[in-house]
Amino acid sequence: MTLTEYDKVRELFSQGSIDLSREQYERLDRYAQLLVDWNTRMNLTAITDPWGIAEKHFFDSIYPFYMAGIVPERAKVIDVGTGAGFPSCPLKIMRGDISLTLLDSLNKRISFLTELSGELGLEAECIHGRAEELGRNAAYRERYDIAAARAVAKLSELCEYCLPFVKVGGAFAALKGSDGQAELKAAENAVKTLGGKLELCREYTLPNGDGRTLIVIRKVSSTPEKYPRNKGQMTRKPL
Repeated sequence: MTLTEYDKVRELFSQGSIDLSREQYERLDRYAQLLVDWNTRMNLTAITDPWGIAEKHFFDSIYPFYMAGIVPERAKVIDVGTGAGFPSCPLKIMRGDISLTLLDSLNKRISFLTELSGELGLEAECIHGRAEELGRNAAYRERYDIAAARAVAKLSELCEYCLPFVKVGGAFAALKGSDGQAELKAAENAVKTLGGKLELCREYTLPNGDGRTLIVIRKVSSTPEKYPRNKGQMTRKPL
């Protein structure tokens, strides 16, 4: 097995009041195996030790959503710039009721995610594309209950990437490091301009002491049609 044994991972998860079943553990273990295997051929993660994967990828992906309780039953979730599937693939293993879309701009990562989804039975829609383009597509725009992103870009840009996907009444969840408060202050105008309102900014630590910040932005009005802009416009004139 690639992960630390079940009892230790279950104890880790219990620190976040997360009840991990044996079946969920086995799926996470298979996830870890695939992650390490694919990582020998392409850059998916710098964290490859069993305990690091369990804590810094799996626990770190799942705990914020359990802590905040923001994912409704049978929610439609889109993970923007998902990379190796974090945070939403571990969440899907714990919450089989959600419907999941994985979006990434690198086709090699989509190949990994497609295999991962098939192996683990996630039934995720895996899309190779750019958020600033897909967010203008009527089939995806304002169609999701939750948009999630973990360590993709600074928050002001993330809002422009993610909020167009969220339906009014839904939420954007940004999983940030210990500097999340500063990013939030710099993103205040972006949040307002794109139809969002701050619902939660909570600092916490992983069991190993690493600092994290969960930022939840509720969608209170439709995003103006001109957003998202292309990457060049975002860079030249940030919100």
